[in-house]
Amino acid sequence: MSTAESTEARTRRTPGLVPVAETLSSAERRPAEPVPPLPPARRPWAFWRLLGSELELTFKRPRNLAMLAVVACVPVIVGITLWIVAGDEAMGGLVADVAGNSLMLTFASFSFLVLLLMPITVSVVAGDSIAGEAGAGTLRYLLAAPAGRTRLLAVKYLNAVVYGYAVTAVVALSALVTGLILFPAGPMTLLSGSTVSMAEGLTRILISVGYVGAGMAALAAVAMALSVFTEVPIGAIAGTMVLVIVCQVLRAIPQLSALEPYLLPSRFTSFDAVLRSPIDTGALMSGLVTFGAYITLSLTIAWAHFSGKDITA
Repeated sequence: MSTAESTEARTRRTPGLVPVAETLSSAERRPAEPVPPLPPARRPWAFWRLLGSELELTFKRPRNLAMLAVVACVPVIVGITLWIVAGDEAMGGLVADVAGNSLMLTFASFSFLVLLLMPITVSVVAGDSIAGEAGAGTLRYLLAAPAGRTRLLAVKYLNAVVYGYAVTAVVALSALVTGLILFPAGPMTLLSGSTVSMAEGLTRILISVGYVGAGMAALAAVAMALSVFTEVPIGAIAGTMVLVIVCQVLRAIPQLSALEPYLLPSRFTSFDAVLRSPIDTGALMSGLVTFGAYITLSLTIAWAHFSGKDITA
């Protein structure tokens, strides 16, 4: 057999078989293309991007928007009710104060909402933060990303704090607009009997929003601490509300009055310190210290448990 014939025989295709030359060619490995390195997990923008994503999910969720709508409606209902009964001369106290100035409706609305409805809305978001992810089976995947447990916990808490301040701002804005529509605007008479200008009254409302928002942030920390111990969101939410109600009951027992300064809900109503002349900064600072203590203790408990927790969901 000639050389040409032997070469043709070696390269001729046989049905069902692959020529040796083709097999060797297909077995060759191309050099791997360079893969860009993963971004470091500790870059600052990664934290804010994760927080932005969390906020977007929170404020696009229909349940959370519905709760904001509910708390916005309550000041309107309160304002209309007070406007209807304002003509009754037998009515005094809060009704007379609100009827005399539109800005007072904001403080009246806080008095109605800060002890129950506002804590419920904040507890739903904060209590669902970790337990909701665990119950939905997405917590493992969040921790698989280079975020870290501490960073995830911080993002979840800041998200709840922002929502708590959003709830507070919605109540204040709704009450302010309703009050300006239904009641006369002008200088505001404080609980101490002195009168301040409308501009100063608005400043005092802004201070009360900051204070009440800090109280909601403290409650969010408590709800998050409960959230890391369960995979059922309703358990963390119910536990937070039970704590709030128990504290209200303890406040009503005269023999336990010594406990009142240490109970979180008892500090929620201290925003009325802005209605004194001058502003009772001692009461505000005492409340802020209590809020800070609850935040520090609750987040420490949450971090200590969550950082070593075996995530199975």
